[in-house]
Amino acid sequence: MESVRPLVSVVDDDVSVRESLPALIQSFGLDSIAFASAEEFLASGALATTSCLLLDVVMTGMSGPDLQCELLRRNSPVPVVFITANHDENLRSRLLAKGASDCLFKPFFEDALEKAVLRALAERSG
Repeated sequence: MESVRPLVSVVDDDVSVRESLPALIQSFGLDSIAFASAEEFLASGALATTSCLLLDVVMTGMSGPDLQCELLRRNSPVPVVFITANHDENLRSRLLAKGASDCLFKPFFEDALEKAVLRALAERSG
């Protein structure tokens, strides 16, 4: 029987992020799919198969923190790793206090992303 690789959904309104991160995540041995907005992600039905959500903080329409609140409202167990260009430690602290697994500041190193995603996946399974 073939094992199913965890799916990391990337939600970011920056096209360069959506084009680059899925390939990087796949190099970690994980599956990945990208969405241009929180609304697109929610409408896709991918939440049901997503093992980890890599989520931009500031986006057009629903923000990353707004999507996190919606997932909490739905009792979704999907761990969230935020990514943001806003180097604000207070923002990072607030996101972590609301249950985010991690918050990385752009630009980040590949190994930092891999560690954050793998830690989030371990939190979900354990």
